[in-house]
Amino acid sequence: MGYAGGTKPNPTYFSIGDHTEAFQVDYDPERISYEELVELFWKSHRPSDQSFSTQYQTVLFYANAEQERTAIASRDRVAEGGGRVLTRVEPLRSFYQAEDYHQKYYLRSNPRLRDYYTSIYTDADDLMNSTAVARVNGYLAGYGTRRELEAEAERLGLTQAVLDQLLERVRERR
Repeated sequence: MGYAGGTKPNPTYFSIGDHTEAFQVDYDPERISYEELVELFWKSHRPSDQSFSTQYQTVLFYANAEQERTAIASRDRVAEGGGRVLTRVEPLRSFYQAEDYHQKYYLRSNPRLRDYYTSIYTDADDLMNSTAVARVNGYLAGYGTRRELEAEAERLGLTQAVLDQLLERVRERR
């Protein structure tokens, strides 16, 4: 989680300037392409929604000319499908990481899981950069199914008690 798209140096949540809250995706192009990520982006929101502020607007940022072509072409395909597209496509000039309390929000809102993972990742940067923690945060946020969670539970490093609690949360939503 962080801030992008603006001109104010070193934005914070309470002094965001003209930035937009954003997240940056590190990915392995051998496993998933930029095009596939962009398609997921379009499917994960309503491009016709008007945001009420710059802070919360929907923007697809690109890092180079190839990504720009892909992003614009994908936006145009969405527009051809009907309806207006208010999602912006912009160059990524800089990305500022958000404050610690904005990282892994759903995990931080669950004391048992938060305490479990902070005991494993005692360094805040390690916690924030952990793929396992990101996956658990996603499940807590409502993404993923019980079957998916059970299939990857061992890779997430969960004890049975912690897994049971997380499965209960997934069960509550479905």
